[in-house]
Amino acid sequence: MSPAYWRITFDNPPLNLMGPEFVLEFREIVTALETDPELRVVVFDSAVEGFFLNHSDFKAKLEDLTSIPQGPTGLEAWPDILVRLTHAPVVSIALIRGRATGNGSEIALACDMSFASREKAILSQWEVGVGLVAGGGPMARLPRRIGRARALEVLLSSNDIRGDLAEAYGYVNRSLPDAELDGFVEALATRIASFDKWAIANTKRLVNANSLPPDVEMAAGWDACMASLARPAAQERIKALFEQGFHEPGDAEDRLGFYVGRLSN
Repeated sequence: MSPAYWRITFDNPPLNLMGPEFVLEFREIVTALETDPELRVVVFDSAVEGFFLNHSDFKAKLEDLTSIPQGPTGLEAWPDILVRLTHAPVVSIALIRGRATGNGSEIALACDMSFASREKAILSQWEVGVGLVAGGGPMARLPRRIGRARALEVLLSSNDIRGDLAEAYGYVNRSLPDAELDGFVEALATRIASFDKWAIANTKRLVNANSLPPDVEMAAGWDACMASLARPAAQERIKALFEQGFHEPGDAEDRLGFYVGRLSN
């Protein structure tokens, strides 16, 4: 790329799960975005076929995540990273090809813009379907982006949202034919990267002031997520999902919305 335009590629095969190590690495990336004097645009994409960024790693130790110190915002590590990404003085763009499930959706919502493959992108906030509450702030961000009723549909159905519907709802900026996605994002990122950083950063700052949820809403979502993980109902549903192939390459991960919808009460 260039000093003004970076690409950050998620590459944790086979499923691009988000675990504590990812959070630590991504925190360092966000610090670099905040402090690099030349950077103007960053694009997030994936090297893993079928997955932009997936849900949390449920085989990792929860304490490895919760023991990460709070960030500069005073929030816990994951919501802190997302809030800082949104406030960083650079333009962040999510290039979504494959699944943006849970954490991947939350990163897309934290980015300034997102563009999706019409044929291959799938966005999902799947947590309610297994008795959880999402921890990265979609309850705060989605209603402001797509409206209350559609936000409740996305969150409470826990279903897969494909590229064309995501565009129609305003979940993403645009969905494009897969063959055109990379070229479109590259041209847009290169164009913005050619502009003056001060003008970019201050325009974004003023838009943020009129559009973002307060940090307290992000904190409330994280607290509800942590409480939900310990509930027997959630543990039972997650266990049932594992029995159907969750966390392994295959149909359960590829069609997570379908499998979540089959879980018994």
